[in-house]
Amino acid sequence: MREWAEFTLEGEGDSRVLALTGPLVVSSIGKIDVPLREIDGKIDRVDVTGVTDIDTVGAWTLWRLSRDNDARIDGCSEKAQRLIDAVKESKGEGGVRPERAGVIERVPEAVGDLVVGWGHGSVGVLGFLGATLVAIGNLIRRPSRFRSKAFVRQAELVGVSALGIIGLMSFLIGIVIAQQGAVQLKQFGAEIYTINLTGRLSMRELGVLMTAIMVAGRSGSAFAAQLGTMKLTEEIDAMRTIGVAPVEALIVPRMMAAVVMMPLLGFYAAVMAIIGGAFLANFSLGIPFFTFLSRIQEVVPITDVWVGLIKAPVFGLIIALAGCYQGMQVEGNAEEVGLRTTLAVVQAIFMVIVLDAFFAVFFSNVGWA
Repeated sequence: MREWAEFTLEGEGDSRVLALTGPLVVSSIGKIDVPLREIDGKIDRVDVTGVTDIDTVGAWTLWRLSRDNDARIDGCSEKAQRLIDAVKESKGEGGVRPERAGVIERVPEAVGDLVVGWGHGSVGVLGFLGATLVAIGNLIRRPSRFRSKAFVRQAELVGVSALGIIGLMSFLIGIVIAQQGAVQLKQFGAEIYTINLTGRLSMRELGVLMTAIMVAGRSGSAFAAQLGTMKLTEEIDAMRTIGVAPVEALIVPRMMAAVVMMPLLGFYAAVMAIIGGAFLANFSLGIPFFTFLSRIQEVVPITDVWVGLIKAPVFGLIIALAGCYQGMQVEGNAEEVGLRTTLAVVQAIFMVIVLDAFFAVFFSNVGWA
């Protein structure tokens, strides 16, 4: 049974004696710490004859009582006196909080830390991508090591399970494009060109872009959370211990699933957006539903389809890379899982938009405008 420190206070006025008994150590002194701080008036003497054990915390408590009350300490053992003397000599001269630097110093320092962090992150991502490519090369040389069941499972999660939400989102976006386009084109009596606007914009840009953003928020975050939790619970370390390469078993199936499923999802989203536009045109513009769809085949060049299909796997690679990389960086505690998951989504969406702008300029320069 644990023994607690105790105290008694005897005497009156300026001749009061505080007698401490029991162990004055960190595990037993907590019971009397608050009552000792609440004692009113001065203490003339502190008697520690009954103290059975003492550590640095107990010595600091005795020195504080002596300092605050200008009291002497009686009955100290050699160990207690040595600790009290050591505590007396250790004085901290620094403030509790460091002085905050001025704005002129803080802003460049924060910007510098951010730039350095970006540099380190870029190097880490490149190294992670290199390790993944090496793992893919090993799987090409030894196809039997490829985890086909894991790939099929991830393809189902990334692609098949997302058909509902992506289809609904794309259908509504097609309605919005057609409605807003028709309002503007109506001023020039060119409502018929709503078909061109909806078809080309869906196939070339918004179909694959909105799909990538949805997949980043849905599957990219899942990759980061799953791998981060496995890292936190040391499952990945256990895999290494039994001779299983985590990159081959966990990273490659997720990346391949994202790269393979993104073109299919992007094309599906573009088709659903066109159907949404045709649905609105049928009721608002007087353009029959099937006339709208047949006209799409004439006004949308095949190059627009290829542009969307070329961009989609690159977006899928970026999303999977960001999610898996951030998940593998989790360390320390559960809060890190949430932080890394957020970073994975933000980085994936940011890079998707940047790459989409690059592709827009690139395809315009090569004549696929």
